[in-house]
Amino acid sequence: MLQISPIPAFDDNYIWLLREPGNERVAVVDPGDEEPVLERLSAEGLTLAAILITHKHGDHVGGVAGLKEAFPGARVYGPGGEPVRLLDQALGEGEEVAPPGVAWRLRVMAVPGHTEGHVAYYGHGVLFCGDTLFCGGCGRIFSGTHEQMHASLQRIAALPPQTLIYCAHEYTEASLGFALWVEPDNAALHRRIAECSARRQAGEPTVPSSLALELATNPFLRTAEAGVSEAARRYAGRPNAKGAEIFTALRTWKDREYD
Repeated sequence: MLQISPIPAFDDNYIWLLREPGNERVAVVDPGDEEPVLERLSAEGLTLAAILITHKHGDHVGGVAGLKEAFPGARVYGPGGEPVRLLDQALGEGEEVAPPGVAWRLRVMAVPGHTEGHVAYYGHGVLFCGDTLFCGGCGRIFSGTHEQMHASLQRIAALPPQTLIYCAHEYTEASLGFALWVEPDNAALHRRIAECSARRQAGEPTVPSSLALELATNPFLRTAEAGVSEAARRYAGRPNAKGAEIFTALRTWKDREYD
């Protein structure tokens, strides 16, 4: 059984450590900083065999060079559509990857929007989605487009509801605060906010979440819901908005008035 555990980095990043019990060869996802990874590997007597990258931003790739220096044999996988240095294998939509040291095969999903070539890794009921989907929210639009992000989130929404969502940041409390602006009468959202607050007060991460929970509480996956679409229309002043237009209104609202 693959074990997935967070390595905290910076103020709110999670670098995901993937390991098989009894196997000292491991993989990491989105190492923005090498130091916390090297500390964990040293403390647990582990050898880095693979690095999975979701997109080009520095807080996801900044540790790759240092990790390759410490573990020259580690193989680096990442999006072929982005300028990511030190890739050993450039990946695209629909390809499968079997990282050394990990007994799982993961399918690559193209999920542009946050960046132009962002990818996610899916398999065995688990999704490593970088900065595309957050617990309760989604990533900002940088070098991609709102239309791309909406389509990417719809692809994720179509995965099995039991899928576990491993995003790369501890943004859940803030994301749920905006979700409450959008759906103040969502009972499931109120329960989630209380549960999230309790976990953070106990020093526990709120990641992963389940896709089912996201579908019930995350406004960026709920653009077809009447309450969400109406809130977006009120903000945008476009009574006939739908689909990607609703998503764009929500993301713009959050960028301008909440963040």
